[in-house]
Amino acid sequence: MKDIKPEIADKVRQLEEKFKNSGQDLGSYLDGLLYDRYLTYWDYIHLDTLLSLQNPRTHFPDEEIFIGYHQITELYFKLIIHEQKQIVDSEDLSVEFFTEKVNRIVRYFRILTNSFDVMIRGMEREQFLKFRMALLPASGFQSAQFRMIEMFSTPLGNLVHTDVRNDFTKENSVEELYENIYWKRGATDLASGEKTLTLKQFEEEYTPRFLRLANRVKGGTIYEKYQQLSSEEKNNKNLIDALRSLDVTVNVNWLLMHIGAAHRYLMAKKQAVAATGGTNWKEFLPPSFQRISFFPELWSEEEMRQWGKEWVDETFNKKMHTN
Repeated sequence: MKDIKPEIADKVRQLEEKFKNSGQDLGSYLDGLLYDRYLTYWDYIHLDTLLSLQNPRTHFPDEEIFIGYHQITELYFKLIIHEQKQIVDSEDLSVEFFTEKVNRIVRYFRILTNSFDVMIRGMEREQFLKFRMALLPASGFQSAQFRMIEMFSTPLGNLVHTDVRNDFTKENSVEELYENIYWKRGATDLASGEKTLTLKQFEEEYTPRFLRLANRVKGGTIYEKYQQLSSEEKNNKNLIDALRSLDVTVNVNWLLMHIGAAHRYLMAKKQAVAATGGTNWKEFLPPSFQRISFFPELWSEEEMRQWGKEWVDETFNKKMHTN
């Protein structure tokens, strides 16, 4: 038997000490390592399971694109929430750590925004208008992870619908604020003004979870974490730039891409086709209508009055002209 290399022997001693301190037997773990199979890429990421999750409801080929892109989006949302939790749960938040995590979130959203051409140009309009009818009343409106991203980002008071936002204060309960959250108005019946089935399903499935999350992060959202920094830290240019970029990326550019897709697929002879969930997308999606900002302290009054309009001119109109 060949002599064991000193560095290997040293690692074995370290492992023995580690397992001894935890009351475990190193030998048993070494047996497990000896008998274990080599890990493969496909087993590690559960590739077969992942690729089995695309199950179209119709025979139209482009429905597979629609499903796949939305699943990819939800995986990115999971990564975003993963970064948000690290900010919210940090007890000793440094500016450098804060900035790095926010920049990661911005990067994920930019990837999603830049890849939205898959939705805008990547499907045949006639196929989409047909297979979408098999999806009723499901809607991308029902993305719970996106609503969680909003709740991690800013206090519920900043997510109250703009028409009544000034009627609420920090003294209002989480339940009162949640009941008036802006996106609920986006899922009201176009004719009666009553809640659509899409919203009723969404509330029944997720309201308890949303309320638990809102109570958990109350006083400690990303915006409030920023407000709790020292004056010097709050004035850090890199952090401010990152937070402003996040606000624009999520609350302006991400919405504009959805408007671009909606105009391509849901406009016919200047008449809007109803969305699958009955959401009034023409009133709901434009950023200047909702004026949602995660970090309002970082914007001037004039910038908030003009919220989204400048980017509509530079991004949305330019994109529509190139379609």
